[in-house]
Amino acid sequence: MILFLGTKPGKTTSKLLQNVACPYCENKGTLTAVTSTTYFHLFWISLFRVGTNSTISCSHCKRTYYEDEFTEEMQHSIEIGKSLKQKT
Repeated sequence: MILFLGTKPGKTTSKLLQNVACPYCENKGTLTAVTSTTYFHLFWISLFRVGTNSTISCSHCKRTYYEDEFTEEMQHSIEIGKSLKQKT
């Protein structure tokens, strides 16, 4: 019997961080947060989430920030977006 299993990317969401300034160029309203999830699948059916990856990019200076580089302001803005989605 052959089993088809592995990981595959899930839904990718993006959110514009309106009131957060880029630490590098100090422009407000230029940051976009992108969150993607990875799922374990069996026979191409997603069973459970394996991981989540988040990055924030500045559209002005083109700098990309990874999760370990997020400022408290960036992290707080992302958490507010997550809590608003859970309430609706």
